[in-house]
Amino acid sequence: MSTIAAGAAPPAAAPGAMRKVIFGSLIGTTIEWYDFFLYGTAAALVFNKLFFPKADPLTGAMLAFTTYALGFVARPLGGIVFGHFGDRIGRKKLLMASLVMMGGSTFAIGLLPTFAQVGVLAPLLLTLLRLLQGFAVGGEWGGAVLMAAEYGDAKRRGTWAGWPQVGVPAGNLVAAAILALMAAFQSDADFMAWGWRVPFLLSAVLVAVGWWVRVSLEETPVFQALAEREHEIPKAPLVEAVRKRPGGLAIGAGLRLGENICYYVLTAFSITYLTEVAHLSRAIALNALLIGAAVEVVTMPLFSWLSDRVGRRPVYAIGAAGMALWAFAFFRLLDTGSAPLIVAAVAVGLVCHGAMYGPQAAFIAELFPTRFRYSGASFAYQATSIVAGSLAPIIALAMFKQTHSALPIAIYVALACSVSVIAALMARETRGKSFAEIDAETA
Repeated sequence: MSTIAAGAAPPAAAPGAMRKVIFGSLIGTTIEWYDFFLYGTAAALVFNKLFFPKADPLTGAMLAFTTYALGFVARPLGGIVFGHFGDRIGRKKLLMASLVMMGGSTFAIGLLPTFAQVGVLAPLLLTLLRLLQGFAVGGEWGGAVLMAAEYGDAKRRGTWAGWPQVGVPAGNLVAAAILALMAAFQSDADFMAWGWRVPFLLSAVLVAVGWWVRVSLEETPVFQALAEREHEIPKAPLVEAVRKRPGGLAIGAGLRLGENICYYVLTAFSITYLTEVAHLSRAIALNALLIGAAVEVVTMPLFSWLSDRVGRRPVYAIGAAGMALWAFAFFRLLDTGSAPLIVAAVAVGLVCHGAMYGPQAAFIAELFPTRFRYSGASFAYQATSIVAGSLAPIIALAMFKQTHSALPIAIYVALACSVSVIAALMARETRGKSFAEIDAETA
């Protein structure tokens, strides 16, 4: 029998165990988001030409981004399935499964034949593998975040849970760096012929490293305590989340909307804008993304830490408001064609994004009790991506094709970020609240 009474907080993990959990969560999310973002960067630079070659450049980009969006459509399904079993049998098992699924589908993309080789079968296979990527990443976020959040103590939960979030810009950084290196040392012809495949094939090595790091992690103390009170585990965790915490789902979706839209405009659409509209080199676009991602990797943990000091709500709201304003300067700076100004545009935008994304993991996890936290947090996080990040590059491209102006795109980003400001201000402040207290609120 457990020595932990029902409703009591499990003891905090030892510092050594905590560092191991953080490292395992961070390296795993970095690998999975490397895989996911590699597709987005390749969609802007390669897939429009190799898999949709009969369209004009902007239409080809829209078709490539449509397959990109399908990965987001699959994410809520992944969140539901992984969340269900993560709440029923544990966080760790599902986390390992998502890592293998993501790595396998990404590796397979690197082996795909192109449209010139097999015709319409090529984009169909690309679409299928993108759906598998989305399904896998739909389960990754919830598991990685909860491994960190449920091990850490309440006073530093924002900091601990923020580390897996760093895996997002870190994964983008690694993807952009490898593509930038390939582009720098290859001719355009060689890059299009075979060079673009190398980063996808490297995924196999990264997944092996991630598995080795994660396999020794223990299940979270919070879930272990719940598992010993088996009668408290719901048979349908997501249904329970909808019944007991509909407000939490709504707040989580609102927090995600602006953050998700601005990120994919900053990182995916901007590459197409710089190369196809501003007619700048692929190197300038990739280097701006590379530097911006590096800046966010460094600054995001500061915002996670700050959320433990002053609260989740103010840090998140300030980041969203800052991005709403910066959206109007962003495209003006891209239009200058100046490499330093383009770097500044992306870097400042990603700092604003980091102020939202850093505290977000703890903020959303704290909206739900342990018995359906994986399902509730994953669904709030992933379902929003269907109408946010998945469509953001497509909507931005459609707006530009219609108006030949970036102003409507800036307004679109600003409105989405305003929704996130409102959601942050409407949410209850959860800084420092133990999971035992959160569980008791829905007992």
